[in-house]
Amino acid sequence: MKISKEIKKYINQSVLCWLATSSADNTPNVSPKEIFSEFGEDAIIIANIASPQSVRNIKENKKVCISFIDVLVQKGFQLHGTATLHTKKDSDFTTMEKVLLKMTEGKFPFASIIKITIEHAKPIIAPKYILYPETTESQQIESAKKAYGF
Repeated sequence: MKISKEIKKYINQSVLCWLATSSADNTPNVSPKEIFSEFGEDAIIIANIASPQSVRNIKENKKVCISFIDVLVQKGFQLHGTATLHTKKDSDFTTMEKVLLKMTEGKFPFASIIKITIEHAKPIIAPKYILYPETTESQQIESAKKAYGF
């Protein structure tokens, strides 16, 4: 599935993403990821900075879900796909590494990268937009700022 402009917008507006994996016995794990980016037309890459459980699970079960939202607008996406692990031995590692190193500025070392090929996407939207369709993004931002003490 090609990553749309709208999905790219929310990737770029999100500080964290959440990677959901599960082991071979279907034990779930969700962990926050700070260094992530779109990659090509249909993938997301994540720097493996401190993710031993995510990596173990991906080795057992490649199906994953990644989600991200703009916390003030309270909109984002949930993406389902297949994950692969890439190390310095892989021919495409250097290309992916360059993208992520721009984000880390060399401050967070990583020896592997998780690449997720996206298969389908689902929007995430705060219930307020559904319950009160007249809600604008600017109203939602103001409401979120008050709620979070900004």
